[in-house]
Amino acid sequence: MDMNQYLDVFVDESREHLQAIHENMVRLENDPAEISIVNEIFRSAHTLKGMSATMGFEDLANLTHQMENVLDAIRQDKIQVSDLTVDTLFESVDLLEEMVESIISGGDGKRDVEGIVKKLSSIEKGEEIPEQQGSASSNTLGDELDEFQKSILQQSVDQGLHPFTVDVQLEKTCMLKAARVYMIFDAIGQLAEVIHSSPPVGDLEEEKFEDRFTVTLISSQDPEEIKAKISSVSEVDSVKVNPLDLSTLDGTSENESEAAATVEAVKSAETSEDKSTTSEDKKTKATNNKTMRVNINRLDVLMNLFEELVIDRGRLESIAKDLNHHHLTETVEHMTRLTSDLQDALLTMRMVPIDQVFNRFPRMIRSLSKELGKKIDLVITGGETELDRTVIDEIGDPLVHLLRNSVDHGIELPEKRRNAGKQEEGTIALTAYHSGNHIYIEIEDDGGGINREKVLQKAIENNILDEATAQMMDDHEIYQLLFASGFSTADTVSDISGRGVGLDVVKSKIESLGGTISVTSVPGKGSKFSIELPLTLSILSVMLIKAGAEIYAIPLSNIVESIIIPKSAVMKAHHMPVIDFRGKVVPLVSLKDTLGVEATEEDKENHSIVVVRKGDSMTALIVDDFIGQQEVVLKPLGDYLKNVFAISGATILGDGKVSLILDCNDLIK
Repeated sequence: MDMNQYLDVFVDESREHLQAIHENMVRLENDPAEISIVNEIFRSAHTLKGMSATMGFEDLANLTHQMENVLDAIRQDKIQVSDLTVDTLFESVDLLEEMVESIISGGDGKRDVEGIVKKLSSIEKGEEIPEQQGSASSNTLGDELDEFQKSILQQSVDQGLHPFTVDVQLEKTCMLKAARVYMIFDAIGQLAEVIHSSPPVGDLEEEKFEDRFTVTLISSQDPEEIKAKISSVSEVDSVKVNPLDLSTLDGTSENESEAAATVEAVKSAETSEDKSTTSEDKKTKATNNKTMRVNINRLDVLMNLFEELVIDRGRLESIAKDLNHHHLTETVEHMTRLTSDLQDALLTMRMVPIDQVFNRFPRMIRSLSKELGKKIDLVITGGETELDRTVIDEIGDPLVHLLRNSVDHGIELPEKRRNAGKQEEGTIALTAYHSGNHIYIEIEDDGGGINREKVLQKAIENNILDEATAQMMDDHEIYQLLFASGFSTADTVSDISGRGVGLDVVKSKIESLGGTISVTSVPGKGSKFSIELPLTLSILSVMLIKAGAEIYAIPLSNIVESIIIPKSAVMKAHHMPVIDFRGKVVPLVSLKDTLGVEATEEDKENHSIVVVRKGDSMTALIVDDFIGQQEVVLKPLGDYLKNVFAISGATILGDGKVSLILDCNDLIK
């Protein structure tokens, strides 16, 4: 699986968790006995560990795992929070941040975590950790130099030469490190003689080092000259040239305190330089950031402001049309184009791939399959389909319920499938795709299908319908009974699902998002749940029509065609008016009569008709006049008016009047 597509999400969430750990570590330091803070740090570390392991960043996962062990030991009162514990945890977080920043800048996020992991492990076990001794640090170089090298250094000093240690840091993006090392040694060779290097030259040539190495050399030149020479090599990030005090190499210097002071001074200088380097790094990293997480509420505020702009645009268009002023019309047209582009940009900012929801399902299906003893192959297509973030956040639970339903009651056990002449392994297809201003999500299984008679029997038992009505219903209408409140055909209630149990909740959730859900089934071959969702919930392209004295808006996504037909073309079928629309009989509905609008003067010869559709069903609506196409802002009617027949919302037109938006789904019913 290609994980790069999830890298942005990983980075954003890693930063959030690291920030949370940092903040809580500060709180813990001030209140070491507060176990709830430890729990919060534990949760962040645990999540970070899981994410890192999933993405393949092993060092991140190893370090967070050991942090988790220490935090768990604190939770269980095995160890107490000490200064050493807090310091080590802070040190670990710093290293984690380095690794995440490395990943952001295109690196592999690898770091040497062995030392800090051992330290954490010792803390977890309650072992004593030997404190780092400054003298030992200062003698590191002395330990690495053999007697021959020390004697050369001493002889050089006697001859008036100066020993130096040079710390070279290559750029993190340096690709050919061995080549840079060769060029640096060549530059040094022009001014000095190399006595020793750490890591050894062989390791440097084989690039067995991160991006930093140290060289001990003797030279007659000034440190600044040596630094300038090495710095002239490209892809060198920093160079530190420090004079070497030979008396510190043996570790038996009489001036131990002086040496320690020197070391402290060097450390201080290094710290200062490190800080400035860190500051520079941060600036560089800041410029490398390509993504920024924005609170969805801020985007909602921006969207609301844009909606107001769309309303004002409509008003300006209306004024320009009335005044018929050339320059005003041109300006309004330009404004229209700009707002259209702005709308696209805004909607794009809110769109995220539905893959973020789909990715959780393979593991769930595998787990359910094992639990039920079934063999199921989940096939996901269209994961790249983008959907508004607010819908993404809400659609997960309904899909989980439908998939569990398909696993539990759709797909049969292997033996049953084998007896039915099917493959033992069943298939559940989860598909998402765009079409027009809608997104479609389908869950289709090749199981046994829905038992039509059983659904009818249960519906009659539950007094949802009587036997006479049941005899007149077609398959589609019967399957829709599954969405009735509290309806279930399950003989036994399982922990997984019950076909019917909760489907009314699924339907309510889908409808609250402005969508619809339907089910089709073929006995013995399987079932398919289809969800249709609007691409955006707030701005619609509509056709404005007139019915009586009222102006209504019909979403363009529902309109098949607008036509004018002579009244003589109206026919009767089952005593109901119908028309022949492209060879198909379509029921004819008067919008004025249906909505109870007061009639005005009628056209005696022709009908103005808008043909609308819902799935495969169509209805022809008689209107008085077509006004035109327009983009409008959908405003909900509020809780008191949410169940008004055939009305899904309202909008404000350019002249300031309120127009109702028709819900064609109700009209087609």
